[in-house]
Amino acid sequence: MKQTKLFLLLGMVIAIGGCASSKSGDTYSRDEARRVQNVQLGTVEGSRPIRIEGTKTTIGSGAGTIVGAIAGSSAGQGKGSAIGAVIGAVGGGVVGAAAEEGLTREDGVEVTIRLESGRLISVVQAGKEQFQPGDKVRILEFGGESRVTHY
Repeated sequence: MKQTKLFLLLGMVIAIGGCASSKSGDTYSRDEARRVQNVQLGTVEGSRPIRIEGTKTTIGSGAGTIVGAIAGSSAGQGKGSAIGAVIGAVGGGVVGAAAEEGLTREDGVEVTIRLESGRLISVVQAGKEQFQPGDKVRILEFGGESRVTHY
């Protein structure tokens, strides 16, 4: 029984990690490959480090609920087992949701850019790439998403 619980917990962690997609400036999705992207040039006005919250889907809470119910059901026999399963399911759901959000949270940067047109924009992206005021950058846009790279 302990081995089954371990495999379920491991499966939950893999499932949660597999849902994370990178939002960094140097990672492209398959849909972006071989597609034309609009390019704008600009100068960095400022930047600051930020945190991008993790995903909040039903995967983490669902997996946690299953693992918690199985773990809780082994707490007793008869009614005790059923009560343990319910308590374990609720607790597991809460822990699973928190684990998913924590595992998929990432560091990022907010970059404020003065475009050549004079317009001021801000782009948030994951990663630790540093942008300093005065840096020349390009903003690549595709499908409603933007990324900033040094020029």
